[in-house]
Amino acid sequence: MVQSSRPSIQIDLSEFKLHLHLKSRTRLTLHFNSPSRRFYLSVIALVVNEMKKLGRIISIPLQEHLDLLVLLNESVGGSAGSSDMENLLHRIYRKWKDALPNLEEAPLFKVLGKKKEEGDGAVGKIYSFTDAEKDGWANLFEYMGSEENVRLKFAIDKIGVSLNETSISFGDSLNADAWHQFISSLKNGRKEESEPVEESAVPEPPVVPFSSAQERIISRPFEYRWGAGAIWKIHLSPTPIKVASVDRVKYLLPDRPSIAVLPFGNISEDPKEDYLGDRIAKEIITALSKSPKLFVIDRNSTLVYKGKPVSIKQVAEDLGVQYVLEGSFQRTGDKVRITAQLIDALSGYHLWAERYDGHLKDIFALQGVITVKITSALLVGDVVAGEKF
Repeated sequence: MVQSSRPSIQIDLSEFKLHLHLKSRTRLTLHFNSPSRRFYLSVIALVVNEMKKLGRIISIPLQEHLDLLVLLNESVGGSAGSSDMENLLHRIYRKWKDALPNLEEAPLFKVLGKKKEEGDGAVGKIYSFTDAEKDGWANLFEYMGSEENVRLKFAIDKIGVSLNETSISFGDSLNADAWHQFISSLKNGRKEESEPVEESAVPEPPVVPFSSAQERIISRPFEYRWGAGAIWKIHLSPTPIKVASVDRVKYLLPDRPSIAVLPFGNISEDPKEDYLGDRIAKEIITALSKSPKLFVIDRNSTLVYKGKPVSIKQVAEDLGVQYVLEGSFQRTGDKVRITAQLIDALSGYHLWAERYDGHLKDIFALQGVITVKITSALLVGDVVAGEKF
């Protein structure tokens, strides 16, 4: 990495490394060290190259670059995932939103010069960083829209870096020349196809959703603790998703807050754990239904979306609700991590998102905490955790 006293970001497409130098003198080298991981560094480089061409730090619509994304996926990405437009853009959107900003767990890269260690209340090993370092990295990954309509921004201005201080390298070439040489090498390699690539595609590791830490949190500090568990605030994106249309809602919206709780996704390695996601959603639905001030969609109506890449917009319009709760869980031994986020489908904004780490025996307490937070957000907005409804 070139040493500099000024903040800088350097994307090396020869070695698939990203060098980051912040004002705080933090110097990091992130190695995207497998085909599927290299694909996502290439996506970052694509966004940076387009911003440089426009001369502005601006959101880039991915749909306009689908052919290039397919090339990247089938070359450096080792075809680790589908190149079908819907699946490809959905996958990039999810990784940009949930995985790439996660500097602690780093599911898509290795942090060179550091070792993962057991963290307090964490599921699995994590890298140790300060809050400022984690937020600085997460702030880079902004997005607008979702799924096939997503627009991505590598928000270097949030960490005090300009376009001139951000570079792409490939061999001896820099920036536009480097990107051109990189893409040309991929196209030439595709044409030759004389020998198969020996390197096998490494499956992408499970992703723990971790939203970008650049924004406001609509919730009070959370003091609740149980056993050795912990509750983590997740900073929410101010950028709205694709909103639902009141005119397209199939049922008349009720005169009280209405919510659909989707089955929680299983990101554990064992698909047999799927039942736990259904159980979490069921218990939350049952608890919310006890409040006469809320209109809650029954479990059978939301189960139809299980395992499908459905949009929040579609759920809201299909079921006639304003709010949608979605989440995921990860079980490792007797530890469990639950991530949940509450979304206003009519405005497109996230009301809150939090991550809960604890033991499996505390699952009921976890569900209760989530229920209180939902009720607080929908009915009062500033009720502290622990108050009953």
